[in-house]
Amino acid sequence: MAMSDSLGLTAQGLETITGNARAALSRITALSEEHRVEKIVVGYPLNMDGSAGARAQITMAFIDELAGAVTCPVIKWDERLTSVSAERAMRETGVRASKNKGRVDIISAMILLQSYLDSLRI
Repeated sequence: MAMSDSLGLTAQGLETITGNARAALSRITALSEEHRVEKIVVGYPLNMDGSAGARAQITMAFIDELAGAVTCPVIKWDERLTSVSAERAMRETGVRASKNKGRVDIISAMILLQSYLDSLRI
C-alpha cells in the first residue's frame, strides 16, 4: 500500500497487506478511517492489450466490495507494468527483487499512486 502526502503531491510507501481478500478489505478499511483518506486508488490489472481478463473481473468484485465498506470514492487505476518498474528500480539500487517481494509490492503501489497523482496535475 501507498499513501499520498497531505498535499497530494507524492506517494509514500505504507505497508504490504498479506492474506485473503477479506483481510485486505478489513485492513484497507481500517487504514482509510485511521488516516481519513479522501480517495482510494486500486490497481486494475488489465491485459497488455488493454482488455479486462479474469484477474480484472476478480479485482472489480473486490473494488465493488471495498466501495461498499468505505465512505470515500474508490478509483480503479491501470496497474500495467508497475511491478516491472518496481523491480527495475530495485535492481538499479542494488536490491534483489526476488528476495524482497513485500518491498516490490510497496514500490509498485507507490508507482501506481504516483501515476494517479500526476494525472491530476495534467
